[in-house]
Amino acid sequence: MSDAAIQAWLPYCGTAPLPSQWLERWNLDPVLLAGLAAAALALHLGSRERTGPKGQLALALGLVAVLFVSPLCALGSALFTIRTLHHIALLAALAPLLAAVPAIMRFARPLSLGALTAVQVAILWVWHAPVLYGAALSSDAVFWAMQISLTGSAALWWARLRQAQAGAAVMSLLATMVLTGMLGALLTFAGRALYAPHWLTTQAWGLSPLEDQQVAGIIMWAPAAAIYLILACTILYRSLGSAASLAPGVPAR
Repeated sequence: MSDAAIQAWLPYCGTAPLPSQWLERWNLDPVLLAGLAAAALALHLGSRERTGPKGQLALALGLVAVLFVSPLCALGSALFTIRTLHHIALLAALAPLLAAVPAIMRFARPLSLGALTAVQVAILWVWHAPVLYGAALSSDAVFWAMQISLTGSAALWWARLRQAQAGAAVMSLLATMVLTGMLGALLTFAGRALYAPHWLTTQAWGLSPLEDQQVAGIIMWAPAAAIYLILACTILYRSLGSAASLAPGVPAR
């Protein structure tokens, strides 16, 4: 790889840190910090309730700080595994918290759950195309387009999922599980390192670029996909229990 190509990777979170450096690599972007401070102030001046949507939004702000301000942000520049965990946190933690926002709930209500399922999974796959992934780690604008599109599409999906009938919700969750797992399996068995931004950043951490990608793929294939499976099973179990309690001659539990 040429020196020009190496210099092209200037991630938003900064260049890849060494193991001895990463705990010192806080992201002090003034625009991001000002936005978080403004959001926290608006939340504080709003409703006095500390539970419900306000409580979830407070948790969401804290999670954003962990993902984009703490040293985890810079660590994602070094390891694709950390970037994968970062994406999982956006999809399975931040997005469900944001789904509690009443405006998002209202916007999602008339939308098709099937369409939202397809869109959020398609966006996940698209951003894992090597060319687009590389663009996100060489341009702040593309990086934030990645974060916002992943989180926004997933938040709409979670909001609609909360409003759906049990059967539709289970089918949507299982489809998301399968398609997310397929992407993880593809990364695991690709046979070569796909992501140029990490070709020279993983060795200091004791991993080859391919090993780093394989660990990330396994995480996406098993633990991440299992989140959707567990939730689908929980919804199915509760719906079957509710149906049994309403059936004639069956005592309610």
